[in-house]
Amino acid sequence: MLSIKYKSSLLTGFFILTSFCLQAQNRVLNLDSVLHYIHHNNLMLQEHEIQTQALKTYAEGAKSWMAPMVGAGVFMYPYPGQTIMEGRDKGMFMAAAQQEIPNPAKLKAKEKYMLSQAAAEDEGHEVMANEFRAQAKTAYYQWVVLEKKKAVLQENQRIMQFMLKLSQVRYPYNQSSLGSIYKAEGRLAEVENMLLMNNNEIIMKNIRLNMLMNLPPNTRFQIDTVVQVAAAMLLPDTTYLSTARSDIRQIDKKIQSMQLNLQLENLERKPDFSLRLEHMMPRAGMMPQVFTAMGMLSVPIAPWSAKMYKANSKAIGLEIAAMQKGRESLLIEAQNMVASMGLELQTKQTQVSNYETKILPALRRNYETTLLSYEQNTGQLPLVIDAWEALNMAQMEYLNNLEQLYLIRVNYEKELEK
Repeated sequence: MLSIKYKSSLLTGFFILTSFCLQAQNRVLNLDSVLHYIHHNNLMLQEHEIQTQALKTYAEGAKSWMAPMVGAGVFMYPYPGQTIMEGRDKGMFMAAAQQEIPNPAKLKAKEKYMLSQAAAEDEGHEVMANEFRAQAKTAYYQWVVLEKKKAVLQENQRIMQFMLKLSQVRYPYNQSSLGSIYKAEGRLAEVENMLLMNNNEIIMKNIRLNMLMNLPPNTRFQIDTVVQVAAAMLLPDTTYLSTARSDIRQIDKKIQSMQLNLQLENLERKPDFSLRLEHMMPRAGMMPQVFTAMGMLSVPIAPWSAKMYKANSKAIGLEIAAMQKGRESLLIEAQNMVASMGLELQTKQTQVSNYETKILPALRRNYETTLLSYEQNTGQLPLVIDAWEALNMAQMEYLNNLEQLYLIRVNYEKELEK
């Protein structure tokens, strides 16, 4: 049976998905809304949650006993053809019942161990969710940059159409050359081709997010292009990372699970019990009905049986030590990765800021100056196109750097589990 919590989560996801499909067209979704839909509707996350619920359900039967065994037969029954001298030689009919009684301490330890495995899978769910968040942020930010590129390309298309028309008007008056017209036509075709490719990439990002949100591929929506990139935080220590990162927490849960498994293995030295009852009914009428009752106790400390659980305990201890070393290594790697990404993030933010405050304004003023000169018949169209190309290349380079800034931030947040 699925838990009430999981059922409510499924119902919430269903209603969210239904309402979204009804209102998705032309709807603007910010990044938080996209992540919310993924959290509730992603099929792989739902699959993993069901698998975790299955482990918890397995643990419910951890304290169960083995099924009792019953049987019936004969006791001291003579072979056919044998000479029977007395009534007691006729043998007896027998019924038997046997029950294995496990050690209660072992059952409790087994339950704790199985629940600890489910707890480790819970953290594995967060690891998977963090990966999907990073994928969604990557697609979303790339879409944001594509929308900005689309705006630049549309402006470039308008500019080239204007310059082409202006050149065509001036050509009959010998104020423009035929080569300049052809050059403008070529640049306009290039812009239109880039715009077509850009629109296609936008649709691809839309489909990618639809897949993560478990929506039909043809679902279309708009995004919020106003995105702020926060500055890198101070260098986090290993204490912060050990509590923030789900993969570290998962390793901690696995180590705890292995320790509980070690306790369970050490309990193998404790004895188990069994009880057997037998009831015998003699075939001879003068013989009394008899029974046997026997309690059995295992002796696991016998040398030929103790060797197994001692070896298993030692092996589990070595696995725990190896996992602890791996945890330390992962923490050090994460700390250095975050430090490196923080520095890269600050550098990229400075580069983007330089484009916004220095490079693009200067090139735009240069383009506007050459365009004004051309409109006043004191400049040539090739110079205007050259200035426009310089501005256009700088704008595209700025947007490429902005995309890199977003992606660095995504990886940075992924390392910090944000």
